[in-house]
Amino acid sequence: MTGVSFSDLGVPAPLVHTLRHQGISEPFEVQMESIPDAMLGRDVCCRAPTGSGKTLAFGLPLLTRCVRADPYLPTSLILTPTRELAEQISKVLTPLAHEMDLEVVAIYGGTAYSKQTRPLKRGVDVVVACPGRLLDLMDNGALSLENVDIVVIDEADRMADMGFMEPVCQILDNCSAERQTILYSATLDDEVADLVKNYQHQPVTIEIGPKEVSMESMNHLFWLMKNSMKSEIAGEAIRKNGRSIVFCRTRAGVDRVGDELEDIGLSVATLHGGLSQRQRDGAMGRFTKGNCIVLVATDVAARGIDVEGVQNVIHYDPPENGKAYKHRSGRTARAGAVGNVISLVQRPQKKAYSRMQREVGIKCQFTPPNFSDLPDSDFVFTPESRPRRNGRQESRNGGYNNRGRSQNRSRGRSNGRGGRNGRSNGRREGNQSGNGRNHGGHYGGRSHGGRSEGGRSNGPSHGRSSWRSNGGGRSNGRNGNSNGRSNGRSNGGRRSNSYSDKRKGGRDGAPRGQSRQGQQGKKSYKKKNYSRN
Repeated sequence: MTGVSFSDLGVPAPLVHTLRHQGISEPFEVQMESIPDAMLGRDVCCRAPTGSGKTLAFGLPLLTRCVRADPYLPTSLILTPTRELAEQISKVLTPLAHEMDLEVVAIYGGTAYSKQTRPLKRGVDVVVACPGRLLDLMDNGALSLENVDIVVIDEADRMADMGFMEPVCQILDNCSAERQTILYSATLDDEVADLVKNYQHQPVTIEIGPKEVSMESMNHLFWLMKNSMKSEIAGEAIRKNGRSIVFCRTRAGVDRVGDELEDIGLSVATLHGGLSQRQRDGAMGRFTKGNCIVLVATDVAARGIDVEGVQNVIHYDPPENGKAYKHRSGRTARAGAVGNVISLVQRPQKKAYSRMQREVGIKCQFTPPNFSDLPDSDFVFTPESRPRRNGRQESRNGGYNNRGRSQNRSRGRSNGRGGRNGRSNGRREGNQSGNGRNHGGHYGGRSHGGRSEGGRSNGPSHGRSSWRSNGGGRSNGRNGNSNGRSNGRSNGGRRSNSYSDKRKGGRDGAPRGQSRQGQQGKKSYKKKNYSRN
């Protein structure tokens, strides 16, 4: 108990009342140190770790000093490196802003421009933005920053890591020359130091907590295993200790690992840049509210995420370097809590992991998996009891954005079981994809989407629909005891084939040697290149 209240720091009564209603009555250290100077309009340069209370530290002075905006001319700006962080800050500040008769809008990619331009047209006082989308709107004339007199740069070190420093400088150059600039970062070296030197005027420097994430507060484990064992080992660690974040290096890896963990009974959310903003928000909401115990994510997608009670950080794929190891690992062992950092190491990766250990200042042995090394936990694992749908709760594009492939979380499978209907709807950004529907009598299959001639299978087959589409569709039904598939592919026209027997007939059901005849006559089809960008 500090004995200091928000009122003592100069926070207006309406904001204090709202905070008290939310159960927040006393400020954290970073808030006590930075709010008084920020209230006076001074530039502030603060080094503080994620999860220390920075949002209110810069948000309360900003809302107190913010003036009402005219259409297209916001007066306060908060820059963040990721969509998730922008949305998180917006949600914290919006109820407080209402008390001051101010409006907050979050601006980031992955959503429709109209959703963000409509509020700007009315007049928005506080903009919380990612640099890329903000520059797009500026270029399109949707807003001007000439009246912005308060700028907050949050997670400045991660802005630098993600290559955003040049856009940030461009944005600052377009703001008022008399602005107040507040900067928060986990480190104040290299590019961040240059930003402070060039864009802040005699800033008050505040340092909270240790200069780096404390590696000593974490239980570091480096387990040797074959690649085929990683999901099983990760799942067992999660069952023992509970809420976990699993890091993969690629979008496809996130999707695959998420599927494998869900298949062994864990409730999983996945997060990567190939998902729509609605899907990303849904995944974060499930994990934050405790509706699932595992978040599988790429490094970039997980940056800026602040979730309490993470017991395990699991490096499914190796981090890029020691700095990335620290960033990932810093999601656990917060506020004095104990956390496990588990690296799933294949033997060829030992050298890279040994180098990372030296870079972060730890020295650990490489051992076979030993779950007794994990501390005892009160967590009791309960297998997911909700019925499995044909595809996970969030429809995904499988990590292949604009590659002509669309999958749901079960990779487009639709299995009709015992007279029940199964539906698999593939959605992806960009081109419209078709829908595959499987009405089962006894695993009977029927495909809908692209027009089909004779594309029904009524044998004891399994229906599977994976749609790849750029407009029309193609459907193949196989009879007999073989698997029935419906694959939608089109390059403009429609194409429909049925296989009545695996060994006879051409691809359009005609004897071999005859031309393929679709609904609109003869078509030629070029083989599509689905190689990864």
